Amino acid sequence: MDNSKTIRLGANDNLVVALNAIDAGEDCSSEGIRAIEGIPAGHKMATVLIANGDPVRKFNQTIGFAAGDIQPGMHIHTHNCDFKGFERDYAFGADAKPTEYVPQSERQTFQGYRRASGRVGTRNYIGILSSVNCSATVIKQIADRINRSGVLDNYPNIDGVVAFAHGSGCCMDPNDEGFKNLQRVLFGFSGHPNFGAVVMVGLGCEVFQIASFKETFGLEEGKTFLSLVMQETGGTRKTIEEGVRRIEELLPTVNAAERERVDASELCVALQCGGSDGYSGITANPAMGAAVDMLVRHGGSAILAETPEIYGAEHLLTRRAASLEVGEKLIERIKWWETYTARNGSVMDNNPTPGNKAGGLTTILEKSLGAAAKGGTTNLNGVYKYAEQIDTKGFLFMDSPGYDPASITGEVASGANLVCFSTGRGSAFGFKPAPSIKLATNSAMFTRLEEDMDINCGQIVDGNKSVEEMGLEIFQLWLDVASGKESKSESFGYGDHEFVPWQIGAVM
Repeated sequence: MDNSKTIRLGANDNLVVALNAIDAGEDCSSEGIRAIEGIPAGHKMATVLIANGDPVRKFNQTIGFAAGDIQPGMHIHTHNCDFKGFERDYAFGADAKPTEYVPQSERQTFQGYRRASGRVGTRNYIGILSSVNCSATVIKQIADRINRSGVLDNYPNIDGVVAFAHGSGCCMDPNDEGFKNLQRVLFGFSGHPNFGAVVMVGLGCEVFQIASFKETFGLEEGKTFLSLVMQETGGTRKTIEEGVRRIEELLPTVNAAERERVDASELCVALQCGGSDGYSGITANPAMGAAVDMLVRHGGSAILAETPEIYGAEHLLTRRAASLEVGEKLIERIKWWETYTARNGSVMDNNPTPGNKAGGLTTILEKSLGAAAKGGTTNLNGVYKYAEQIDTKGFLFMDSPGYDPASITGEVASGANLVCFSTGRGSAFGFKPAPSIKLATNSAMFTRLEEDMDINCGQIVDGNKSVEEMGLEIFQLWLDVASGKESKSESFGYGDHEFVPWQIGAVM
């Protein structure tokens, strides 16, 4: 740190980051640089002349290019730093190395629900899925009837009955990517270990046919999966009544599930950041990465996502690819996004958001470098399509948009049974059926929104904890919440409205 006012994040950087607001004229760095203008907390200040067109460097990486000469002591932000594409060396697997696993006898554990499938849940919900938007009202009313009736008071091992409605399922091409996304999401939720049972409700004439869905994925009706079709059951009222009746029949069986001690290798964490700021890549995201490294060494899994928000940092992930195939899968997804955004008249730098920029993030390159830190340092063992079932352990990547609800919906469908979410501006988020843990990137925001934040990673820049110490605290909280401890977002009841399958393609 430079006199505690600024921090240099890479030896080859031509800037420092303001840890606190800096006034114009203030001598604020150990390099003897005076601020020419005010620098807000979390924002960047040049330490040398950066000539017009030259790279602007942070984290020892290019985050943009100077739009005019930037003098030492000047504020670097959207007014003088532009996004441009540039060649990156993917060096597939160059930094991959064997993982040093903790012996099984010494692994950490948590109290989870072991399902008949062998998978382990961290919660015990009953889920009601709609195959199409036309059945959304029905599933909401089924869940409301159960939850308001008081019957769940007799079943303390059940966390609740949750309806997962969405705005799709019809007027779409059954062969396009959007339909396949929806299929994978609903399949992932149908057998998710955080559910003791699932009921799927459809209208009957939609493109997403429940009968075809069950045949495609080999789903059979039984004690953990049931389906209803409104046009066959007799309409709205009769379907609601039948849905309530069937769930009431399921309650004793679902309630019989008990937590048991399981290995930390059964934990699969969805990694996410939202409302990011200039501190995200310094505090919460590296600390989350340190926790990921611990989880991987204990045999567990962590899923990084948000493909547009690793754009510009993907070369750091390909260097850690466990194989050429894994690395090439990631680049194929990057190229798909370049084509997708161009086809829709957008650009890959259509991010950061206004809130991200107010917090000090200037380009998608800068944001991505900070976001990728959530993935720690171990090998990248797999790359998956949106909501595709993961079939390997360790550090993984799943393709998704940067929109948090859509991204996490896919990660949970892929198999995540816990969510860890960093935020600098103060995102309000939770997700059912996977409990969400929120990490604050800075102490000022944590103090304002302490009721919503689980951990204050701002202690890193405050000088109270190291990244490694913060990572250990996060890892322990993962185990505690997986064992049943209520996260802050759960205490507020978040998670009923964040189910957002990623929609792609024409609506016809």
